[in-house]
Amino acid sequence: MEHLKELIREVPDFPKPGINFYDITTLLQDAGGLKQTVDSMIDKFRGEQIDTVIGIESRGFIFAVPIAYALGAGFVPVRKPNKLPYHKVSASYDLEYGQDTLEMHRDAVGAGHRVLIVDDLLATGGTAQAVTKLVEQVGGEIVGLGFLVELTFLKGREKMDGYDVHSFLKYDD
Repeated sequence: MEHLKELIREVPDFPKPGINFYDITTLLQDAGGLKQTVDSMIDKFRGEQIDTVIGIESRGFIFAVPIAYALGAGFVPVRKPNKLPYHKVSASYDLEYGQDTLEMHRDAVGAGHRVLIVDDLLATGGTAQAVTKLVEQVGGEIVGLGFLVELTFLKGREKMDGYDVHSFLKYDD
C-alpha cells in the first residue's frame, strides 16, 4: 500500500504555519487508489463480527460506510456539536492545533455491540480517544480502530493503548 502515498497531496502550512496537511482528496479521485484503500480496510476487519462501524466527521464517513456495508454492520456518524438531532453523548478533546468536541446519538450503539472506529487520520490521538470514550460510555465494545494515514511522529497511537489500532499508511516526519 505504500505506493498510495504517491496519490496523497502534501500541503505545507495548512491549516496554519508549521502544519503539513496530507490531502487525501487526490487519492479519493483515483479510482484504483480508492478501491485498493477501501478493499484493504474491509479485508483487515473481515471476520471480526462487527455490529457497528463508526465514522468520525467528516472524512471518516467516506471509509466507514462502505466498510459497514461490506461487513454487514450498521453505520454510526460521530459529529461535531449541534449536528445531530436526538439525545447525545459528547466528549471533548485536544487537537494538534486546538480543542474540539464530538457527539454521538446516545442510542446509536447498544450495550455489548462490537464496534469498529474508522477515520482517515491518526495524528495526536485526541479525536480517536474521544470516540472510544463515547462508545464505552454507552456500553459498546471496541473491536478495533482503522485509519488510512498515521502520523507516527505525533505519537497518537500511545493514547490508544489497549486497543487494536491499524493504520495503512505511516508518515514518520
